[in-house]
Amino acid sequence: MNVNEFDYYLPEELIAQTPLEHRDESRLLYLNRKTGEYQDKIFKDVIEYLEPGDCLVRNNTKVIPARLYGKKTTGADVEFVLLKNIEGNIWEAMVRPGNKLHVGTEVIFGDGILKAKILDILDDGTRKVEFFYDGIFNEILDQIGLMPLPPYIHESLKENDRYNTVYAKYNGSAAAPTAGLHFTDELLDKISKKGIDIANVTLHVGIGTFRPVKEENVEEHHMHQEHYYIKQEDVDKINKAKDTGHRVVCVGTTSCRTLETIADETGHVKACEGDTGIYIYPGYKFKCMDGLITNFHLPKSTLIMLVSAFAGRENILNAYKHAVEEKYRFFSFGDAMIII
Repeated sequence: MNVNEFDYYLPEELIAQTPLEHRDESRLLYLNRKTGEYQDKIFKDVIEYLEPGDCLVRNNTKVIPARLYGKKTTGADVEFVLLKNIEGNIWEAMVRPGNKLHVGTEVIFGDGILKAKILDILDDGTRKVEFFYDGIFNEILDQIGLMPLPPYIHESLKENDRYNTVYAKYNGSAAAPTAGLHFTDELLDKISKKGIDIANVTLHVGIGTFRPVKEENVEEHHMHQEHYYIKQEDVDKINKAKDTGHRVVCVGTTSCRTLETIADETGHVKACEGDTGIYIYPGYKFKCMDGLITNFHLPKSTLIMLVSAFAGRENILNAYKHAVEEKYRFFSFGDAMIII
């Protein structure tokens, strides 16, 4: 399977640079994955496609202000993006300029309220870094860090919370689970009152989510690892939907990848914690997920491969062509699809 089979034409002006004022007023494209039929809607209409007894599964990870600008002790400017907490004050970080940040290099951030030392250079060029500070690390990040927006967003973000879902709870992501950005507390309340269970998973999204597929042959691509966990109370809701013949609808590809990692062949899940590098592309047989709410994804990305595996490549590319013609907004701050 060639990566070019997942390419499509996208005018640059359709890449959303800022979030809409009202989260749930983005557009929504409904796609029937069996027939290929699609309809234009508004996101708050998503409730029409959810039925009592269904289970809506969302990722409650929280993006931290992981982009840090600092200076080496020589005065040279550097940039860090925190990717993963390894243990204690030791993190994996993406750094620039890489050729200037050797093992032993010391860096100062925020006039000295945060300091760092490079401990090791990892195989993919990222760094193992130890931080030194007084106080609470997350409070320091809130003070001096910036949200690690994707490289295709060139506008600055006025409010950090707009790159987090309203239900974001557990710190740890370097990128947002963007399908969830469209939900409001009011919409979630209406969904719950309709008799739809809402379950949570936590998968901390890595910056690798933006890495393109460089191999021509899709099967040769290797996914990055991301950490997840799911609690028993959420497992019970998902398994109840399965046992009663109702649907499990994932909010975003991160929720999908978590469930498909942990589900058994009957689609049931159990409380657990671990790392996943699951790679879903056409030919994959879904075990747990019956419906997906998702944003529009980059050409030739692993995420457009995932939705193609779920709905069929031709159906997806037809729907994307329609979205381009109708001037939908694309990517992280863009519009959404519901595929059932």
